Amino acid sequence: MSNEKAVIVNSVSKYYRLYKRNSDRIKETFHPLRKQYHKPFKALDEISFSLNKGESLGVIGKNGSGKSTLLQILCGVLQPSSGNVVVNGRISALLELGAGFNPEFTGRENVYLSGTIMGLSKEFIDENIEKIFSFADIGEYVDQPVKLYSSGMYVRLAFATAISIDPEVLIIDEALAVGDIFFQQKCMAHMKEIRSKATIIFVTHDMQSVSNLCERVILLDEGKSIFDGNPVDAVSN
Repeated sequence: MSNEKAVIVNSVSKYYRLYKRNSDRIKETFHPLRKQYHKPFKALDEISFSLNKGESLGVIGKNGSGKSTLLQILCGVLQPSSGNVVVNGRISALLELGAGFNPEFTGRENVYLSGTIMGLSKEFIDENIEKIFSFADIGEYVDQPVKLYSSGMYVRLAFATAISIDPEVLIIDEALAVGDIFFQQKCMAHMKEIRSKATIIFVTHDMQSVSNLCERVILLDEGKSIFDGNPVDAVSN
């Protein structure tokens, strides 16, 4: 494993203003004494960690603990309210099911769309598209609209597209959980294979997968990091 840093997260917080009703936003904006009508909510609270190149990190925690918010900040989908993130290297992400594909487009069209968004040339996609389809293994459905796909077929194509660029930083949210067990095993085998050259950040509720894939685990609870260390110790907690 290289000592060069692939990911640096420095005191990252993300908070939102929660209003009971929409009219409270207007009241707060125009109140002469700046009265607050919102309740502050911190989705993330002063999260800090760094990852070396080739390190695999599991992010675990109950629903609502801030896992997906953290991943979206790492990918640049969200901006932190405070703190900063540095990602060194070509990044690819598979976030929540439904993100990134246009349901009206065919699988083939969505591969080109996603590849373009990731900065890939049409020539590169042309050269690799059959490899993507082979890994996804969804047969003739590649030329059907994605809105006709099952959740398992969707995640097959999304994962195959995400790994097609040989990412230096691979971020996987819980979307893999909807795939069948054989495809999950196929994905895990691939991630193990690329661990030596890619930094992996993996969010899941599957503790066995965390133990098998990750060298390190962060446990989030109500937006705070309450554990950072060995996966075996995290799972036992």
